[in-house]
Amino acid sequence: MPLNRRDFINRSAATGAGVALAGTAGAVAAAGPAQAAEQGQGHQPKTFSLRVLGTTDLHGHALNWDYFTNAEYDDAAHNDVGLAKVATLVEQARTEKGHDRTLLIDAGDIIQGTQLSYYYARVEPITGARSGPQHPMALAMNHMKYDAAALGNHEFNYGIPLLRAFQDQCDFPLLAANAVDATTLKPAFPPYLVKEIKVHGGKPVKVGILGLTNPGIAVWDKANVQGKMAFPGLVEQAKVYVPKLRALGCDVVICTDHSGLDGSTSYGDAVPYPENASSMVAAQVPGIDAILVGHTHVERPQTLVVNEQTGKTVVLSEPLYWGMRLSVFDIDLTFDRGRWNVSSVTAEVRNANTVAEDPQVAKLVRDEHQKVVDYVNQIVGTCTAAMSAAQSTYKDTPIIDFLNLVQSDTVKAALAGTSYASLPVLSEASPFSRTAAIPAGQVSLRDVAGLYVYENTLDAKILTGAQVKDYLEWSARYFVQTAPDAPVDVTKLTNAGNTPDYSYDVLSGVSYDIDIAQPAGSRIVNLTYGGAPIDPAAQFVLAVNNYRSSGGSNYPHVAAAQSVWSNSGEIRNTIIAWVQAHGTIDPATFGTDQWRLTRAGVPLFS
Repeated sequence: MPLNRRDFINRSAATGAGVALAGTAGAVAAAGPAQAAEQGQGHQPKTFSLRVLGTTDLHGHALNWDYFTNAEYDDAAHNDVGLAKVATLVEQARTEKGHDRTLLIDAGDIIQGTQLSYYYARVEPITGARSGPQHPMALAMNHMKYDAAALGNHEFNYGIPLLRAFQDQCDFPLLAANAVDATTLKPAFPPYLVKEIKVHGGKPVKVGILGLTNPGIAVWDKANVQGKMAFPGLVEQAKVYVPKLRALGCDVVICTDHSGLDGSTSYGDAVPYPENASSMVAAQVPGIDAILVGHTHVERPQTLVVNEQTGKTVVLSEPLYWGMRLSVFDIDLTFDRGRWNVSSVTAEVRNANTVAEDPQVAKLVRDEHQKVVDYVNQIVGTCTAAMSAAQSTYKDTPIIDFLNLVQSDTVKAALAGTSYASLPVLSEASPFSRTAAIPAGQVSLRDVAGLYVYENTLDAKILTGAQVKDYLEWSARYFVQTAPDAPVDVTKLTNAGNTPDYSYDVLSGVSYDIDIAQPAGSRIVNLTYGGAPIDPAAQFVLAVNNYRSSGGSNYPHVAAAQSVWSNSGEIRNTIIAWVQAHGTIDPATFGTDQWRLTRAGVPLFS
């Protein structure tokens, strides 16, 4: 019988401690060949080795399938994705080391990111009952025998009830030492898990797995968690729980952190804890041997951080995202003075494009997958001309104008008859996907959904004209400062490595130039509303997604601005409903405002 996860949480919350589960996947009696060699002739073995495998930021990718293109996923670097691919890597790694001495963990962001995960959250939502709809990610991860997973910030996108339903379907705990009840400050999820790995002829090895999530949840999913949960800092909570794990006799302590390495933060001072704190955890909290890193979607096979107090090296690894890579930690131990001590830790990543998918995992989710394929391929309307996002990061394109049109129309309708109805409505949208496209002719649901790949909702906030200019200046940091006479290479115009596409906003309702010959902060020129220079004191309503509204990407003014309307429905669904209601998308009817890139006043593109 699967462990009752709700009971697991309740016990944890009542005691303020994690629950030790021994004798499961990581604890078996039989010794493999490697273990037999280590143990000698039936005496206490002096050495032992174990392996910890890690994934992160799976984002609903059970299979190597792109629901927006209706084809297998294959990017320019030939990266394959999904748990079915990862499962093959996992089985290979377990066979090499021995299933009895290999653990499998995840660093969060599991249930959001594809139409597959969206379907089982919004279209046919799981309820937690084993007899109801089964979440395909739970089906796959249960089959792969995950030992534990940390919570990611996107786990909260669909609300706490949906997350609890997913938790109930998992045969492994979802860990988060820094997700606490907002009132009692008791753990809202198990903080940690202790796994006992048997050593034939000797003392077992205890492995403590501490889960840490991202404090930014309090900002990004404020509507879902405010007053219900709080999210202290990673370092602060690790300092509480790592000593507890050592006091429980853990010989090895692994952290699985949904937090990047570099100490940066995208939400400013909205919460007093850094967003990307894994290196800080390693440096400031004694007693950690290794950290599985997540959240930032980068590949870091092995990063070494020296703990400031002990001088001990902590090994960190981040396996890219979507199941493209698998982190492999190999941990060697020696037995001395009655206990096991870690003598060596190394890490590497393995590439999912080197293996075939696991047929059992693929079969497990086949029905759920096909149901979603049928759903996304239904026709919802037509378009009079093809639209593409390929140039949307450096040109004003109809496809981004369309997003802003839908958002503006929605906010205008919502404010009709209110005291704010007379205020002009502006809208922000980002080039979320450079591959997004709407064909001429029939338009499917997946075509429309592909324009907005996140589960953001829509807010309306009041900004002044001066604040609108500040907002645009912040957005314009996205571009590399380029001299007027420098050659133009569109692949090198943006700072996308530091400022991702989703952090760059285009505003509709105003016209403006971005002069990239100027330094950041002095780039917005010819900013007009209704053909006249914008009045710094005038008031505008900005249609803005909840991520940006809550402080995401640290845009100025908007987080503190007065809210005049908000909606709990996803913007993606709002766009789909607009197409269904209007029947036809006609680019000739929108996009009359214009923004353009210039250098010293000269447009870069015609």
